[in-house]
Amino acid sequence: MSELPLKPPAILIIDDDAEIRYSLTRVLSSRGYAISEAASGEQGIALLKKGSAADLIFLDVRMSGMSGIEALQHIRSLNPRQMVILMTAFGTAQTAIEAMKYGAFDYVMKPFDPTKVLALAQNALKAHADLRAVGNYKPSINADDYREGIVGSSPVMQDVFKVIGQVTASDVTVMITGESGTGKELVARGIWKHSHRSTRTFIAVNCAAIPDNLIESELFGHEKGSFTGATVQRLGKFERCDGGTIFLDEIGDMALATQTKILRVLQQGEIQRVGGTETMRIDVRIIAATNKDLEEMVRTKAFREDLYYRLNVVRIKMPPLRERLGDIPQIVDFCLQNLVRQKKTRVSKVSPEAMSALVRHRWPGNVRELENVIYRSAVIAQGDAILVKDLPAEISGEPEGVVSVDTSAPVPGNAVVSFGGEVPERSLAAALDFIFAQLVASAEPLLPRLEREMTTRALAAEQGDGAKATKLLGAVKSPAQKKSQ
Repeated sequence: MSELPLKPPAILIIDDDAEIRYSLTRVLSSRGYAISEAASGEQGIALLKKGSAADLIFLDVRMSGMSGIEALQHIRSLNPRQMVILMTAFGTAQTAIEAMKYGAFDYVMKPFDPTKVLALAQNALKAHADLRAVGNYKPSINADDYREGIVGSSPVMQDVFKVIGQVTASDVTVMITGESGTGKELVARGIWKHSHRSTRTFIAVNCAAIPDNLIESELFGHEKGSFTGATVQRLGKFERCDGGTIFLDEIGDMALATQTKILRVLQQGEIQRVGGTETMRIDVRIIAATNKDLEEMVRTKAFREDLYYRLNVVRIKMPPLRERLGDIPQIVDFCLQNLVRQKKTRVSKVSPEAMSALVRHRWPGNVRELENVIYRSAVIAQGDAILVKDLPAEISGEPEGVVSVDTSAPVPGNAVVSFGGEVPERSLAAALDFIFAQLVASAEPLLPRLEREMTTRALAAEQGDGAKATKLLGAVKSPAQKKSQ
């Protein structure tokens, strides 16, 4: 059974300028696209409402009657996935902002660069195909099942989950190590939520973010008048966290003097406010984390050895994301579901190509970097799915702001460009610009390629009659040739 021929992509051109429609049709039809036209926004919308197919729409911004921006809003309300490229001769900031605000794929300046028009059409149609490919997208997880926010089913993450479960039943001190952005605080919160202290306070302290001259006051509090600016008594993190859990993040950045006081808390369960004389008993579970090599810091005397052993009773090592790339689809789904729940985006899907690009990336910033990329991509996505074009260039592999066209793609046999009849000068110039761009894009010298292409077409036009083809090729003479006769 023979296969049915594929239908060419359908493109609708909406412009009140007949010459613009003519020029654009000539350029786009050279690639075999099925072209339809409308002379106004109202007419174009009427065609769409009647069921006319349009994989892509080229829409003029300034038209009599309904403006292009108004038409764009109507079109997107009919089909939120509709690909629209705006056309304008006025590249103002307002045009660009409004075009992207209301969901245009891109916009192109008049007069047209044929190569760029074809590239934009090709990229928009690819995005249209990608959106159709995510139609049956099914999330790999339900975010409600991951209340702790620690997502992953890889073997290394299963080992992490097991250790978390083992340490929740006691008050053992835990050291969490791993690169920045791997989710160390999420692990600390997970331990707290499943422990008997879950009803008491949890406080996270970033030791690297607090200046050395203030960290003791932050952790242990201070008495009124103990230093300049201490106008009132202040309770520290440890005192406020009595009975609960304190998470000391980036503990490798803590000064040696403060390390000594932390050691006293661990050994004796006591604190003393800055400037105070009274010692207070506290009951606090300590969980620490670092992205530094504490063993090396102990060797170089940059970290107290006795404190290291007090903190490192149970160690949980968080793996970098590059060692569990198989968890990326689950993390992506978790992020998107949370963003939708928080009403920060309407995007809930990812195209297969975009997901493949995400899985291929090495993620030096780990899960934090992935979360930021998903948020950024969801914000700029123009449909209900993240496509590969929405990803940063370093992840998608496609240079941002640069369009390309596949000049090697064969022109379908039925895509005949006819030059019969009277051709408006502007349209002829656009067609010649397109031909020149295609020849320049090839790797061959310009004139030999042009001669071969014209000879082939002349022979085809004269049914293989070489004499007639030669005569046809010689019929067009330059002004210099005519003058010499």
